[in-house]
Amino acid sequence: MKAIEVSEFGNSNVLKYKELKDPVMKDDEIYVSLKAAAVNPVETYVRQGTYAQLPSLPYIPGKDGAGIVKAVGAQVKNFKVGDRVFVTVESDAQFGTYAQAITCKATEATLLPEIMTYSQGAALGSSGLTALYALKQKADLKSGEYILIHGATGGVGTLVLQFAKLYGAKVIATAGSEKGLEILKKLGADYVFNHHAEGYIERIQDLTKDHGLDVIIEMLANVNLQKDLDAIGNNGRIVIIGNRGEVTINPRVLMMKGAHITGLMLANITPEEVEENTHLLLQGLSEGVKPVVDKVFPLEQAATAQDYIMENKGSLGKIILDTAAE
Repeated sequence: MKAIEVSEFGNSNVLKYKELKDPVMKDDEIYVSLKAAAVNPVETYVRQGTYAQLPSLPYIPGKDGAGIVKAVGAQVKNFKVGDRVFVTVESDAQFGTYAQAITCKATEATLLPEIMTYSQGAALGSSGLTALYALKQKADLKSGEYILIHGATGGVGTLVLQFAKLYGAKVIATAGSEKGLEILKKLGADYVFNHHAEGYIERIQDLTKDHGLDVIIEMLANVNLQKDLDAIGNNGRIVIIGNRGEVTINPRVLMMKGAHITGLMLANITPEEVEENTHLLLQGLSEGVKPVVDKVFPLEQAATAQDYIMENKGSLGKIILDTAAE
């Protein structure tokens, strides 16, 4: 099979497109012919060797993918050959989804609804679980609450927005471009703001001055965290999903408001939370939630795709690799 292999940690040049042996399936695994794989920021940190959990070298990158089940292990009862599935494996997995095929535990796969394309399926796993982990277990979002999604146009942010609306929240979302703002409006945001515009935080504060923000989902804490503290209401909850550097804040603002800051890393989610959130994810899809796909790159352009996701701060959905065999 064709796959991307990493034999040393470093920049995107270490992502090599190669012919590798097909994976060998174990009794508790399924063999999936992959049609699409998602490109996640965490995969760039792993590739650089800076992430907390690292695979042994060499390895195949990729957490998320979607495809067709071609074989099932002797112990597997909940899948059959021909099933369409999306899969999510650990960040430090030795054999990831940047490949034409993968073997994974049956517990790492979920049936892909017929209404979803393979590209959409690849965009579901980590992003969907992260969105729901943030809203349900971390923020405990309730109907009628005001939520700000600070940087909402990425693969996670667009799902957070849709689920927040589904759960009855009043959604304020930001983007860095007019195209991004239009996408957020189409996804159902009640209010949209350009986070490059002067005074946008003050305008958000004016919008919610009688109530204040109940929840902020933060995608770039090193840039925005102090702004979040200024905008959050009393006893509000700030959930950090993304960060790319150190930040200095004034804790007194946090103290005065009795607000809470919590971080999120999908590696810390419990099996019970995965099960609950997978159920909520599928329920949301049946009620109209759809992952947004930004660009699709050929598998051999994985390096270009990873560079794009890190250099382009205005992504409009998920970046996908086309892994289908010719």
